[in-house]
Amino acid sequence: MSWDSINQDGINLIKTFEGFVASPGPDPIGLVTVGYGHKCTSPDCSEVPYSYPLTKADAEALLRQDLPQFIRAVDSSLKDNLKLNENQRAALTSFTYNMGPTNFKTSTLVKRLNAGEDPNTVAAEELPRWNKAGGKVFAGLVRRREAEVELFKKPTGP
Repeated sequence: MSWDSINQDGINLIKTFEGFVASPGPDPIGLVTVGYGHKCTSPDCSEVPYSYPLTKADAEALLRQDLPQFIRAVDSSLKDNLKLNENQRAALTSFTYNMGPTNFKTSTLVKRLNAGEDPNTVAAEELPRWNKAGGKVFAGLVRRREAEVELFKKPTGP
């Protein structure tokens, strides 16, 4: 596992909840996205190095290009002595991909993890609080947070 990647369970979680969008269009709160949740920097997503409509393979490649900035946001926000397993890191990366690096870095979730509280308890209590977009509770965000908590608590290794 490289510094700039997460495990396949994390990739699959992101793909499931972002959904596949072959051509640029507005998400539920009006942001222009394409692929698996790539947030476009221009209305026509001209920064994307693939032609439209995207294939699922191109969309996954775009996701993998986007992920390092979110992984680095997770890694740089947490204290060095906080050891996360692959699933915990992947769950937090999914959360950060969805909610944004600034929201992650300034969250009570990060403060509590860095304070040394039990990671599973913190994830179970804090992740579900992030269930709104545009001020409204979204059922999809409720389900996503539940899936992120489940992945976070899932042991890795032998």
